[in-house]
Amino acid sequence: MSTTQSLITVLKAELKAAGMTYASLARELKLAESSVKRMFAKGEMPLSRIDEICRVLKTDFAELSRQVADAKALRRELTLEQEAAVMADPKLLLCAVCALSQWTFEQIVATYTLSEAECVARFVQLDRLGIIELRPLNRYRLHLAKGFRWRADGPVMQYFRTRVVGDYYSGGFDGEGEMLMLVHGQIGRGLATLFNERLQRVAADFAQQHLADQKLAPDQKRPYTLIIGMRSWLFGAFRELKRDPDVHGPSVVGRRLNSAARDV
Repeated sequence: MSTTQSLITVLKAELKAAGMTYASLARELKLAESSVKRMFAKGEMPLSRIDEICRVLKTDFAELSRQVADAKALRRELTLEQEAAVMADPKLLLCAVCALSQWTFEQIVATYTLSEAECVARFVQLDRLGIIELRPLNRYRLHLAKGFRWRADGPVMQYFRTRVVGDYYSGGFDGEGEMLMLVHGQIGRGLATLFNERLQRVAADFAQQHLADQKLAPDQKRPYTLIIGMRSWLFGAFRELKRDPDVHGPSVVGRRLNSAARDV
């Protein structure tokens, strides 16, 4: 990613942290909302415009530059100790998951039975753990990269497997906008990576739409959870019925082909 693109990304994150939309920024800059959208989409704006945006956001260019430099060091994974600390407190885990989804302080308090004091205390803990950078007015900047994942065998994923998976799949998946699909097949080894990349783009689209729809009224939204998985796997009951090529020798098809060749 170029420095200019990184700067635009940081500016977008600052707008989000400040609870500002393109429309509200446009009003502050005395511009049309379409002009602001185009400016961010193309990534083309003079330094004077960046200074104006910094004024609105109550920051400066030096701070933006520091964030651009820090962006390369965003965490893609937590240590075992950090994950264990998150798992030690259900309310801290809740705030960590909400922070990953870019929820605001106000959204968390309005949605869950956490008092403002409890939420502030958890934000302070997340700051100490290096997951967020807490800012005035309970705003924060996420210190986790877009490709962040919980440790494969860490405390959070262990909790997910034992407590969350069963609860998630116990539903009927027949409600509005719901679906459950299981597709099994054999593909070339190299193609598995390509499918993983496609699935990651779907997850990124979902996350981006979540951010875009935060401005909608509560009655216009519903909570959805997207779980994507892909692994080399065969159902246990089927594994028991599978032939062992080392024991049974060539496959039936192979034997038939060999027999046909001899007949020719």
